[in-house]
Amino acid sequence: MTAHRPTPPLTDAAPPPSSLATLTSQADKVPLTRVALAYVNQRLNLYLRFGEPARTLELDRWRRCAVFLPASVLCRIRWEANHYGTTRWQLMVMQACTPLDAVQRIPGVQPGARLLLHVEGEHKVRAVLVKIDAIEALGIAAIDVSPAYWRTLGNRLAARQPLPDYSAERHTAWLAGRALQ
Repeated sequence: MTAHRPTPPLTDAAPPPSSLATLTSQADKVPLTRVALAYVNQRLNLYLRFGEPARTLELDRWRRCAVFLPASVLCRIRWEANHYGTTRWQLMVMQACTPLDAVQRIPGVQPGARLLLHVEGEHKVRAVLVKIDAIEALGIAAIDVSPAYWRTLGNRLAARQPLPDYSAERHTAWLAGRALQ
């Protein structure tokens, strides 16, 4: 028989009160999405640009695990370097979902997630970061942005077309459509 191992302690980052209440009331019912994060000085930085984890677990000095409730939207950035400079820039906007949904297998994301935007390369990542900053400058949280916008942004980047702006009007229309569902 194997012994039950206790879960790692929580870090200083406390979850939002609403997420904590939801997490504790449905702890056995809700399938959670775990996202691996890491930092090695001058070598690797795997971090969240936006997203509200329900819990963050510190595994060791270099690694953490962020836990998300279903339907949570998050953005993870990966930066890697070697002795000669930067070797990889990667940005992914994804939506946590249940294992019964159509999930994509993404390294470091268990059990998987719905991939809304995936870009590789410094110029593309910087272009998306500019768009995220512009959205936040409007007073809109990036986690509340329409999933269709992230997909459109990825398609425009792939086709080397001008990138669309996310306006307050578009956000209002998205929220109104979501309220009707």
